[in-house]
Amino acid sequence: MLIPLDYYRILGLPIQATAEQLQQAHRDRTLQLPRREYSEVALVARKQLLDEACAVLSDSDGRKAYDASFLAKTYDRESEAAQEAKHQRSKTSAGTATVLQDAGEIAPPESKALEAAPDPHTPSIEIDDNQFVGALLILQELGEYELVQKLGRPYLNNGSIAIAEGRFGDPQLVRPDIVLTVSLACLELGREQWQQGQYENAARSLEAGQEVLLLEGLFPSVRGEMQADLYKLRPYNILELLSLPEEKVAERRRGLEILREMLQERGGIDGSGDDRSGLGIEDFLRFVQQLRKHLTSSEQQTLFEAEAGRPSAVATYLSVYTLLAQGFAARQPSMIRRAKLMLMQLGRRQDVHLEKAVCSLLLGQTEEASRALELSSEKEPLAFIREHSQDSPDLLPGLCLYAEHWLQEEVFPHFRDLANQSVSLKDYFADPKVQAYLEALPQDAETANEWVVVQPRSGKPPGRLQPTAGRSPAAIPPPPPTANQGASTVTLTPVPADTSSAASGPKSPAKAAALGAVAVSLPTATAAQPADSTPKQRRRQHSGRSGATGKGVTGDLVDRARTKAAEISTQVKSMPRNRLALFLVAGVLSLLLLWFILSLLASAMQALSGPSLQGEQALIGLETPPVEIPPVSVAPEPGAAVSGAITEESAEQIVQSWLSAKAAALGPNHAVEELKQVLTEPALSRWQLMAEAQERNNAHQRYVHKLQVNGVTPNPTNPDRAQVEAQVAEKAEVFDRSQLVTSRNENLRVRYDLIRQDGQWRIMDWQVIK
Repeated sequence: MLIPLDYYRILGLPIQATAEQLQQAHRDRTLQLPRREYSEVALVARKQLLDEACAVLSDSDGRKAYDASFLAKTYDRESEAAQEAKHQRSKTSAGTATVLQDAGEIAPPESKALEAAPDPHTPSIEIDDNQFVGALLILQELGEYELVQKLGRPYLNNGSIAIAEGRFGDPQLVRPDIVLTVSLACLELGREQWQQGQYENAARSLEAGQEVLLLEGLFPSVRGEMQADLYKLRPYNILELLSLPEEKVAERRRGLEILREMLQERGGIDGSGDDRSGLGIEDFLRFVQQLRKHLTSSEQQTLFEAEAGRPSAVATYLSVYTLLAQGFAARQPSMIRRAKLMLMQLGRRQDVHLEKAVCSLLLGQTEEASRALELSSEKEPLAFIREHSQDSPDLLPGLCLYAEHWLQEEVFPHFRDLANQSVSLKDYFADPKVQAYLEALPQDAETANEWVVVQPRSGKPPGRLQPTAGRSPAAIPPPPPTANQGASTVTLTPVPADTSSAASGPKSPAKAAALGAVAVSLPTATAAQPADSTPKQRRRQHSGRSGATGKGVTGDLVDRARTKAAEISTQVKSMPRNRLALFLVAGVLSLLLLWFILSLLASAMQALSGPSLQGEQALIGLETPPVEIPPVSVAPEPGAAVSGAITEESAEQIVQSWLSAKAAALGPNHAVEELKQVLTEPALSRWQLMAEAQERNNAHQRYVHKLQVNGVTPNPTNPDRAQVEAQVAEKAEVFDRSQLVTSRNENLRVRYDLIRQDGQWRIMDWQVIK
């Protein structure tokens, strides 16, 4: 049978090789044994071909004759010798079975094409049938991977006659050798395509090799190598598939499916699971950042919102970017509001005040945007904003300019469908849908997340996404710090929502249009006017005015009676004398009525001052009751404050009461009054404001808590103060108008500060210990 090989290639030598080089190459090739999985049959056949090549080329006369034929086939393609060689090979092939004829299992059209003699200009040699496995092995070593598959695959079909008849040797040994050679060719071809950037073709080659081994049930170690390469190839394959045009729906869907498989194995974007890709957490984050530009905004929203539910801080932040971009591009402020609510969940771990300021601006909440800027520690963006707000009493002009630049340069480019869109705040605020939504938006600031880390102002918090010039756009934050990074105490402060309607800024269409004008012309901004006072404030003002005279209710009645009498006297003087008697009677009746009213008031005041006791009085002291009162045991009500000495049991009851009150106050029923039973200042007022703001915004949260008290530390200098350290597992779901916005599942070490007031223990504040 003819094999497309030549003796020089078998030994790995050029045609100009010397005799010494020939002997050295033969020794090296003989010592370079193939993989240990090959049988002795394959090794013997391979050595026979090496020895034959060395023997022909070592004989000077034989080498001259071979070189003449070799050069004729290579360079004299149109020569008579080439035509004769073709005719001779065709005669030989008529009596000698070719490789594909022996297989006898190829479809007729392919069979006819493969039965033809090799290319006349390609050198080939005649080999014995029992050398076929050795020839395949040499071709595989020479990198002829596609040729190996073309020659070897036909013999792997079920019921191959040539192998079954033992034409190439013992079928029990030959078949596994062919399977191994073809699968290794698939493995090496896949790696070669990988290096060439043909990732999808590489995956197909590796999968084809796996399929061959699975069908035959052979060589699990080789199959493991292929699977390991497939795992490492997946990120490259995903990038290639997702970068295809959007018309390639099936291919892009396959890329997303592979990505979800990787995320599931890793346990999320910032998970530490092993997906066997060889990418660490930081490398995988860079990979996700790289593929974002190949995904549309809707694809990213579906992907990252699902990942944010694990929960994942990185996925939550990417969801914020997606909602913000989609909301601005589609003129849907509701998506921007969702993004803002999700940012509040991130505020515990990193400084996201700048992003919150942009969201507040796009929601028309200018005062809240200004407060967010004051809390931000981003030096470069704040310097840019202040520079462009020099002639304004606030930072609104600079924030508008920064928001436009940030959306255009650092947000939109990461979305396939938004990269070429322009950003205009004027067009956004002029949109009727935007104006209608802002007008209907609740007048209060959004409710913040209850756990907010007070970050040090001396430096940047770790993992902050840097959305400014000179930094990687939208860089992905690292995962939360692990336990082995050391213990540090961070003060947590609940952030109340501002009850002033001025915090919301412009809400009417006219004010939204005004914001659009600011975004374009950047004139001097006008400070927002304060809103009307709350009902409680109005009640206080009314009470103050009522008490300003210093008389109270009694004085008010007396004044009114005197005024009435004076009016009657004036009228009497102006009347005719014939009617004087009538008015005198009326005056007397009025005086009698006044006297009656004053008598009633005097009696009421005497009753309030208590009865006047006559005679000698009993000596009674508050500290010594006249009759001994037996103690009465009253079971404490659920959620009531705890009195007495602080113990672990009572501390657990106090903290559990707080968690229950928190769930009730922020829950769908908004039972704010329960906070007073367990909290005191400064925590009480903050949480009351937060709960009231959630009720006004039609938002609520649902909690599931698990509590374990680790220890109680009384204050050595003040018996009315103590600290309680507890492990709190909190699962929370945040709802906006009965729609689930986000969820989180956290396990926190919390240190509670307790104080005893009026004999009852209450919680003042708390800290989370990292």
